[in-house]
Amino acid sequence: MIEEASVYKIGNLTRVHGVRGEISMTFTDDVWDRAEAEYLVLRIDGILVPFFLEEYRFRSDTVALLKFQRYDDADSVSELCGAEVYFPYGLTPEPSEEDSYTWRYFTGFRVIDTQAGDLGVIEHVDDSTPNVLFSIGDILIPAAEDFIREVDHQRRIITMELPEGLLDLK
Repeated sequence: MIEEASVYKIGNLTRVHGVRGEISMTFTDDVWDRAEAEYLVLRIDGILVPFFLEEYRFRSDTVALLKFQRYDDADSVSELCGAEVYFPYGLTPEPSEEDSYTWRYFTGFRVIDTQAGDLGVIEHVDDSTPNVLFSIGDILIPAAEDFIREVDHQRRIITMELPEGLLDLK
């Protein structure tokens, strides 16, 4: 059985694409393209279930078309529409100092502020403007390197020192 604590959400399956069993996935983290993973984890009826990939291709910066093994037509794959998609922490590559990675890599990391404490888990990274934002529930936090004190890639925790009053802004 796959434990909730061993995976993090990277997107949602949205709709059937074509008649060969492909399905669209809107993603917030493309880790599954950077890591060697033969499967993704879907939440089906409240249970986390591995689904093995046959192939995939990117349609845009936030949408990919997936083809899962044993899903060969539109009818069979349509039952997966709306499913949340997760990725195993254990397969997530830890970047080396030479590696470059995008801000989206931090999706699923927990943010701890040195003053306010645990702020929650980054659900989405808005990198559509030069001012990148971490979205944690209804909180938006600037993803400025000046505010980041420590990154624990293994435990997926970012320790930040946010300016006083920033969290009070609505």
